[in-house]
Amino acid sequence: MKKSILVIVLCLACVASSFAQKRSTKRNKTTKFKTTTTRRPKTTSPVVDNAALSQKQTLAPVDTTPVKQFDRPMDGYYTKTSITSVSKKATPYPALREADVVFAKRVWREIDVREKMNQYLASPKSRLIDALLTAIDNGELQAYDPSPNPKQNDPNGDAFSTPLKPGQARSRMADSSMVDQFDKDGNKIGSTFKAGEFNPDSVVKFRIKEDWIFDKQRSVFEPRIVGIAPLVKPKAGGLDLGYQPAFWVYFPEARNILATKEAVSRNSDATGLTFDDCFNKRIFSSYIVKVSNDKDERIKDYAQGIDQLYEAERIKKNLMDWELTLWEY
Repeated sequence: MKKSILVIVLCLACVASSFAQKRSTKRNKTTKFKTTTTRRPKTTSPVVDNAALSQKQTLAPVDTTPVKQFDRPMDGYYTKTSITSVSKKATPYPALREADVVFAKRVWREIDVREKMNQYLASPKSRLIDALLTAIDNGELQAYDPSPNPKQNDPNGDAFSTPLKPGQARSRMADSSMVDQFDKDGNKIGSTFKAGEFNPDSVVKFRIKEDWIFDKQRSVFEPRIVGIAPLVKPKAGGLDLGYQPAFWVYFPEARNILATKEAVSRNSDATGLTFDDCFNKRIFSSYIVKVSNDKDERIKDYAQGIDQLYEAERIKKNLMDWELTLWEY
C-alpha cells in the first residue's frame, strides 16, 4: 500500500514539473515575439530656427582660392596697333601764311551716307556720328551751337561762337514729340516737347565747311576742312524744314579723334585708313550747297530742283578750271 502511494506521488510530481516547463517555454516565446514587434516611439518634427540657420550660412567658410586670370586669345593673327594706338596723332598741315595765299574760296558741301561711296561713314562697326558724340560726351571735343549769333559776327551759326554742353549736343540729335499735360481732373493745361531716344542710323547727312586755298609758296591748290556738322530733320507743326545742323565741330580739333577711328572698307580689312585719312584724301562723294558770294546766298535760294545739281557742278568746274589756267603759257 505504501509503495502504491509513493508511485502515485512521484507520477504527480513528474506531471507537475513537465507542466511547469511547458508554461515557462510558452512565456519565453510570447516575450520574444513582443520584443520584435515593439512599436516605434512617436517622434515630432524638430523646430527649425531660421535665425540660427541664416547665421550658419553666413558663417560658412569662404573659398579664398585665387581666381585664375582669363587670358583672352587674340582675334586673328596680328594686332592692329597703328590705328587704335592712343599716342597716334593726325598729320599736321603745312604752315600757311596770309601773304602766301593768292586765292581762297569758302565752300559748303553735304555728304549723304546713303550713297555707295559714303556708306563706310555709317557702318555699324564704326560710325562717324558715334565717334563725334563719344568724344563730346567725354569732354575731348567741343560742340558749338548752330543758331545764328549776329552779336558775335556769326550770322549763319557756323562760326563756332557759342559752345554747347555735352548733354545739349546729344539732346539735339534725338527726335522730340509733343506731349500733352493734364491736371488732376483730367483737363488739358498745356503741352511740352519731350526728347526721345537717339537712333544713330537716323543721321544720313553731314555738312562740311571748307576753304579752297592756293599757296604760292608750295604752288598747291588744296582744300582744308574747317568744320563738320551732322544734319537732322526737325519736326515743327507738320512743316518740312529740311535738314538742319544739330551742332558744329571744329575739324582741326576733331582730327586727333578721327585719326584713331578706323574707316571700314568693303574691299579689304587691311586698308589702315582712318576717318581723318578719308577726309584728307577726299575719299567721299558730296555736292556743293553754297559758295561764298557777295549776297550770302545758298544755291537753293536761286535754283530749284535738278538745277541745284547743275549749279553745284558748275561751281565745282570753275574751281578746277581756275587751277588749270594757272599753268597755261
